[in-house]
Amino acid sequence: MTKILFVCHGNICRSPMAEFVMKRLVREQGLEKEFLIASAATSREELGNPVYPPARRKLWEHGMSCSGKTAVQMTKADYAKYDHIIGMDSINYRNIMRIIKSDPDNKVALLLDFTEHPHSVADPWYSGDFDTTYNDVLTGCQALLAHILSERPR
Repeated sequence: MTKILFVCHGNICRSPMAEFVMKRLVREQGLEKEFLIASAATSREELGNPVYPPARRKLWEHGMSCSGKTAVQMTKADYAKYDHIIGMDSINYRNIMRIIKSDPDNKVALLLDFTEHPHSVADPWYSGDFDTTYNDVLTGCQALLAHILSERPR
């Protein structure tokens, strides 16, 4: 089983969007039983809060429900639990490393590093642009899934 944890600052916009987009992508390929996909925050600011309404609406527009998802905080123990810990930007990366202390197994990466044009996932909390964020997340999740599947033995 491949275990993926998507991480952003508050776990109410980008990382839950990535969680539910990736869940849909693996389901579409009939692989949902082969993956454990979750998301978490590096901060405590939003713990227990649901997905931010505009992010929830954007997922709904694309046929995905994130009902029941509430913000949780990443812990050091998550490093042992997950195969891939995927941040949305360099600040997330730095905060992930602050939590886990080191990455001896090279599990930590940024989502769009798996694409041909690496950059940060747009943060809609500041921009209000959930379309760009959704497109970044979808592109990144498609590339991450292709990367994971390419590494599997045939």
